[in-house]
Amino acid sequence: MLYLLKNKLNALIKKIKNLDSVLVAFSGGTDSTLLLAAAKEAVGKKCLGVTIDAPIFSREEISQAQLLAQNLGIRHMIIKADPLIIPEFKNNVPQRCYYCKRNLFEELIKLARHKNIPYILDGTNADDSFDYRPGLRAIKELGIISPLWEVGLIKGEIREILKEWKFSNWNRASQACLATRIPYGEQITPKKLRQVEQAERFLKNMGFSEMRVRLHGPIARIEIPEEHFKLILHRSTRKKITAAFESLGIPFTAVDLSGFRSGSLNRLLPKEENRNNEK
Repeated sequence: MLYLLKNKLNALIKKIKNLDSVLVAFSGGTDSTLLLAAAKEAVGKKCLGVTIDAPIFSREEISQAQLLAQNLGIRHMIIKADPLIIPEFKNNVPQRCYYCKRNLFEELIKLARHKNIPYILDGTNADDSFDYRPGLRAIKELGIISPLWEVGLIKGEIREILKEWKFSNWNRASQACLATRIPYGEQITPKKLRQVEQAERFLKNMGFSEMRVRLHGPIARIEIPEEHFKLILHRSTRKKITAAFESLGIPFTAVDLSGFRSGSLNRLLPKEENRNNEK
């Protein structure tokens, strides 16, 4: 491990150790996996990992988080939450992520108080400052601590550490909540979320590990890396995908010629909304 990266890792562990007792918001992704592993190293049994089971997360993500926590030998809980009860989230306003994050982390705050745990940690990393993420404002307002961001760890460095520590998910494709597949202004419903989840699971089972299925009314727009265009446009592949999507209630399927782009729906926001406004 490079000297600078080792220094960041040591700083991370030291920072958490100084907190003594922590609750870690654990999704099972690379960022929260490193955070939970570092917290275990820093405070041992005084660390509690908590995964939120909400309609915006796939069943696969919840199961993977549970398995990872078991393999780490960490205390772990799964709690339920439902941001769909919030009108601003359900109506899919541009600040949707802010209202969702507040809802989810307020549930974690309740649990932490009940367990007498003084600090809640989340896996925001130093790269997250460069995208439109209104949820970061909610995290700051609620006093949630983001140690990965504080020590300057970026996504590539997090993957490198996890690889060295032999975590199986070190190169797992970045995930985003299912609500990000629905354009702003179009209502988020349980049906749409399940359609997205099942459509993406189908594509993943076909070997497309990095992709998104964006719902535009009756149209599913598939985003995949350009190097996979030849495979997905093969006649037999197209027939399987369109048949599967039609069975989910999605009559039309399209492939985005621009390829895979994380956060592509942010392009639909007005320029003033699309700037990073987390000041």
